[in-house]
Amino acid sequence: MRVQRIAHHAVVSAWRERERALIAQGHRVDLVSATVWNEGGHPVTLSADGDDFVRPARTWGTHPNGFVYSPGALWRALGTEVDVLDLHEEPYALATAEVLALRALRRRRAPYVLYSAQNIDKRFPAPFRWAERRALRGAAGAYVCNAEAGRILRRKGLRGPVHTIPLGVDTTVFAPVDRSAPRGRATVGYVGRLATHKGVDVLLRAIAAQPLLRLVIVGDGPERAALADLARALSIAERVDFVGFAADSALVEHYRSFDVVAVPSRSTPNWLEQFGRVAIEAMACGVPVVATHTGALPDVVGAAGVLVPEGDAHALGEALVAATRPGYWEELRTAGLQHAARCDWASVAAQMAELYTEARESAPRTLDAVIVAYGAPDGLDATLTALDGQVPALVVDNSSLPATRDVCERHGIEYVDAGSNLGFAAGVNRGLRALAEHGRAGDVLLLNPDATIGAEAVAEMHRLLSADRNLAAVGAHQVDPVSRARARVWWPFPTPWGAWVEAMGLGRLRTAHGFAIGSVLLLRREALDALGALDERFFLYAEEVDWQRRARRAGWAIAVADVEATHVGAGTGGDPGAREAYFYGSAERYIRKHYRAWGWQVYRAATVTGATVRALLLRGARAREAARRRRIFVEGPQAWERQWR
Repeated sequence: MRVQRIAHHAVVSAWRERERALIAQGHRVDLVSATVWNEGGHPVTLSADGDDFVRPARTWGTHPNGFVYSPGALWRALGTEVDVLDLHEEPYALATAEVLALRALRRRRAPYVLYSAQNIDKRFPAPFRWAERRALRGAAGAYVCNAEAGRILRRKGLRGPVHTIPLGVDTTVFAPVDRSAPRGRATVGYVGRLATHKGVDVLLRAIAAQPLLRLVIVGDGPERAALADLARALSIAERVDFVGFAADSALVEHYRSFDVVAVPSRSTPNWLEQFGRVAIEAMACGVPVVATHTGALPDVVGAAGVLVPEGDAHALGEALVAATRPGYWEELRTAGLQHAARCDWASVAAQMAELYTEARESAPRTLDAVIVAYGAPDGLDATLTALDGQVPALVVDNSSLPATRDVCERHGIEYVDAGSNLGFAAGVNRGLRALAEHGRAGDVLLLNPDATIGAEAVAEMHRLLSADRNLAAVGAHQVDPVSRARARVWWPFPTPWGAWVEAMGLGRLRTAHGFAIGSVLLLRREALDALGALDERFFLYAEEVDWQRRARRAGWAIAVADVEATHVGAGTGGDPGAREAYFYGSAERYIRKHYRAWGWQVYRAATVTGATVRALLLRGARAREAARRRRIFVEGPQAWERQWR
């Protein structure tokens, strides 16, 4: 599977183990990381360390949810074709909105998954709230590092699967050394940012009440000076060491030197501990963990550590002392090692791959209808009424009529003035471009302005298309609006030899399901991307036949859903003589395109022969119609068509 991940925190080499594990399991990964990011209170510059899958991107802004990437770097990265886009940023983050906007401009169709650690149900101000809603509604899935974050995403509108996946730990690096429980004095370790919500001040008070404990603080942050002052005020400065930021092997050595690790986080009105990676890293090093009962820490630590009430210095101090006693220390060490083993990167990568597969197979598909109108909008009102506002639609008006615009405005439908009569194929393509300009790049329902189909029937067509990734198009059964008789919806593709079968009066034998008529036709976005839009050389008629022919040759399938639509006919054609000229002109154009000049001469000879015989044998209007068809094909349909341009 080809995966593209975008994650600003990947500046830290150790946190690219997820990608390394995915690659080791046979997946292809492209990773975009911030060039420089503040981690643990210390700016970290990206170093590839031999990881050829990572590419840097400058960032502007320092808040994790209020920064943006260099648009140029993202644009280049999003040029890569992938199966899944993994956005390791919060759904409401500016970076998420930026990536999704560029994804739409790039016209990338791969499903995307989001990451969230936000375990407080917040209502964000605009534009963050709008960005979050849009990101969640389009996401094919999400992964979270705590269960509450997943529940919040569901409440906010996520439809795809949600997997709770730990942040991971490299158990080959964060590994224990052979040692025993401490005797007498014990060393307590704290690793993390020095900020108020991390509760380090509570930890200092706990140490002050336990004279047999000393504290080593690894990390940096805005509260460092205040915490140093507090240690002096508590008369424990000689038992507290501030060693600053540490990473990689230095961090591992610190863990191994600790007898117990404290995670004293506390909740604030706007923050809860979202995971607590420190707890897992410490356990992987064989060090018991004492944490506060807040946020995600109960889920992360579980029964493998000790939990105490947040903000309770006395309880924290007592638990730290208890965790260092022989017997209990060994018990916590064993439980922690077993717990950490379930969070190693190989396990995390396997869980991620499972989510990617599920997201790729169940990505929500969007749908827009494109209607090309020409002439008076007599039937358009009924067409839009049948959709009942439940199917997003766009009308391309080839005749630029104010009446057509009025109908669209009344139904709240987007109106596009083509400026001139572009023809049906070019009109459809103009509509596709308009949708793309608005970031609406899903499946497309081609709907004639004289056809009506209900929203539930459209939904059934879409369900059929979504259920089979090999389907390029889905048609609908069509009935006469008065008699309710079903019209023929399946037709064989026109061929030179098929024309001779019909010339001999054996057309009833040609029953192959080649193409579905295009007055109501749902097209798959991936097929449109692969095959291209409609061929604008077909002014009217045969454009959907040509597109479906290309689809069949490329290995796609066509289906007709068991739903009904009504179709009057001639809703986009104008004068009957012109429609006839365009119909036969398109037939010549189609045969020449797919069978070249020789095929056209065979087809033409068959049509002239059949028309001549019918003109001689039939009487009345049918004879006159056959004679007219003979005259058109003798002169040449495209030459005849030019008289009507």
